[in-house]
Amino acid sequence: MKEQHSRRKAVKHILAAGAGIALTPMAGFSSSKEELPIMKGNINHAVCRWTYGHLSLDELCKVAKEIGIKAIDLVGPKEWDVLKKYGLDSSMCNGAEINLVHGFNNTAYHSKLIQNYTEMIPLVAKAGYKNLICFSGNRDGMDDETGLQNSVIGLKKIIGLAEKHGVVLTMELLNSRVDHKDYMCDRSVWGIELCKRLGSEHFKLLFDIYHMQIDEGDIIRSIQKNHAYYGHYHTGGNPGRHEIDESQELYYPAIMKAIHATGFKGYVAQEFIPAAADKIASLKNAIAICDI
Repeated sequence: MKEQHSRRKAVKHILAAGAGIALTPMAGFSSSKEELPIMKGNINHAVCRWTYGHLSLDELCKVAKEIGIKAIDLVGPKEWDVLKKYGLDSSMCNGAEINLVHGFNNTAYHSKLIQNYTEMIPLVAKAGYKNLICFSGNRDGMDDETGLQNSVIGLKKIIGLAEKHGVVLTMELLNSRVDHKDYMCDRSVWGIELCKRLGSEHFKLLFDIYHMQIDEGDIIRSIQKNHAYYGHYHTGGNPGRHEIDESQELYYPAIMKAIHATGFKGYVAQEFIPAAADKIASLKNAIAICDI
């Protein structure tokens, strides 16, 4: 009980610090560098665009700059010019995938996927970006081994192009218990085996902390043991994928410290769906919690 009390006290302290710099959407943007929050530099912060759909991309970029966020996740080539206008990185590019359910585990979709990724990989590199998302797809009655074999066949046809252009194909781990029923890459062990069979540093996993808490738990141990296969991280409070504060079960300061201890230099992107009325304050609080 004493330990639990200390944890709650610590999170409240972090949230109080974050709330002190809270903004309402599109209000109070400062032009003075001295007024911007100073990040500790141990975590490269990003935010997923889709979770702030009530803002235009321009508005979200302004919010990100004000908070100290360096990048925005899941933005495609048609809007990269907006990110560049604000000096922000596209930390996880998208637009080559068909969708989440039709992926590389099924040879029926290989032709379209190979065409899409062959076109997209050079665009990502030309724009100066690195990460390009991909998905396993659903099982649809397929066993895991067949899905692995099919994924290797498809990905090997584009991995050489990714290597040539310095792009990292990044497959997201999604839970199949709650949000994405039947999704195949729903355990880190399956994704890691795919990484091993491909044998390329240009194929990694997107370790979504929320999703993996639901399907396998043991988050910190997984990061410590398997970090070589993780090229990107997403956050989210469980249950509900809402704020990452003390209202949920994950303790993000410890998770961030574990990520930093591995020597990770990539991005950690906030991908929670804010439930609070002041959604920008929630984002600020999340960054304060994760800026260890």
